[in-house]
Amino acid sequence: MKSFPDLEVTQKALDLTEEIYRLTALLPKEEMYGMSSQLKKASSSIVANIAEGFGRYTYADKAHKYVIARGECTEVVAFLYVAIRIGLLKNEATKRAFELADRTGQMLSKLIQSCRKLEKNPNSESRIPNLEDYAE
Repeated sequence: MKSFPDLEVTQKALDLTEEIYRLTALLPKEEMYGMSSQLKKASSSIVANIAEGFGRYTYADKAHKYVIARGECTEVVAFLYVAIRIGLLKNEATKRAFELADRTGQMLSKLIQSCRKLEKNPNSESRIPNLEDYAE
């Protein structure tokens, strides 16, 4: 693995960010600096924190950034619920975004667990998980 874009969780987070940008285009113009901005910022922060975690030296530092990224996933979900609740978006329009946020959060949780195992025992058989690790 050469760089953070090689991480499958990065690709999933980018898919989520792309979906959020598609959804925010459906929002009223008066939400450009409100809901739209918040959703874009939170989804972009997921990718940014994955990148920053990848660039960190210790597994503890990596895990910390991945925890922040996972929190940003939850923030995206919260804003989507608010947007639905106040009538800015419809349930059916947000289905894919919810699925991507959930999947990204699951992948980040596995990544955090792997980093924490490697932090405790750097010589262990732990590894950075791949997408196949999440097959249902």
